[in-house]
Amino acid sequence: MTSPHPLDCPAWSALNERQSGFALAHGGARRYDPAYGVFAAVGDRSAASLAGLGALVAEHGDVALLEVSPPTDAPGVTVASQDLGVQMVATRLTAGPAPDFEIIPLGDADAPEMLALATLTRPGPFFDRTHQLGDFLGVRIEGQLVAMAGERMKPLGFTEVSGVCTHPDHRGRGYAGALMRLVAARILDHGETPFLHAYASNRGAIALYETLGFAVRREILMTRLTRG
Repeated sequence: MTSPHPLDCPAWSALNERQSGFALAHGGARRYDPAYGVFAAVGDRSAASLAGLGALVAEHGDVALLEVSPPTDAPGVTVASQDLGVQMVATRLTAGPAPDFEIIPLGDADAPEMLALATLTRPGPFFDRTHQLGDFLGVRIEGQLVAMAGERMKPLGFTEVSGVCTHPDHRGRGYAGALMRLVAARILDHGETPFLHAYASNRGAIALYETLGFAVRREILMTRLTRG
């Protein structure tokens, strides 16, 4: 029997292995602590695992599933939204120009500004402690954090590039591409494969990721579950 690929259900792989310290568990279901993330998964489609997923939603709030065929029949939950996305990976990166701006590491001291930037630009789910899931880099202009990118889910052998955003007043200057290239290069240097997710309708973002060396691995559904 072939083992499932870690990226077929990245949240399950991450929460059971490298990021188990961020997990809340109920039976055969796992979710990120809501201070860090919204993603959840089940190990199988048994009644016990689905009940566990329903319990996690009831106890800790909405979750999101990133799977080709997500379980939507957990007791006590309903589908709030479902969107088609793509999952992309990069086994190597294309060469790019050296940035003519300073890229700096971000940490806990930057957390309020990181959350404010993500809230403004909405790159994807981002919470008070999302920045602690991995390394983040940013660009400051005259002291203001104007762009960032970092790491989120970490399935076995892979690290997700996420939180990529640029303040609307500072777009078109190459910040996002440079930050993503550096984040992904560091992942490759660690012997892992960078991956990311994008909405299938966001053709501009997908085109940018392709110029960096990412290629579509498969389509995937972003399904949000809420109490119901």
